[in-house]
Amino acid sequence: MPTGSCMCSAVHYEYQGEPDVTALCHCVDCQKWSGGAYTSNIVVARKAFKVTQGKPKSCIVTGASGKKNNHFFCGDCGSSLYTELEVMPDQVCIKSGGVDDRSVRDYPVGVEFYVKDRMKYSAAVPDAKQVPQFG
Repeated sequence: MPTGSCMCSAVHYEYQGEPDVTALCHCVDCQKWSGGAYTSNIVVARKAFKVTQGKPKSCIVTGASGKKNNHFFCGDCGSSLYTELEVMPDQVCIKSGGVDDRSVRDYPVGVEFYVKDRMKYSAAVPDAKQVPQFG
């Protein structure tokens, strides 16, 4: 069972099964939240995911889709942990950098979302589906 945590180890989580999809998201919301050009995500069923230690803080914003994005992070170290998107109500987007096992987080990217917002210096991942935006 894959596990993960924040940088300071105050919050831990786990999930069961294989990812529904692996994705990079280039939306402006993810750029602002991550402080980078995109977020890298392991998308799993919400019912397969659980926080096993600590209590993450959250921030709800309206994304480019017009739907709510609930971002969860460690209140101590600020690490991005996962996101629950109203547009994907049965899934959770785990930020792959927090996953403990490198072989799990070093996955082939299946899809890139919001490529319309991709930074010019960030090339498309070969063989990944390219989705301009949600909706």
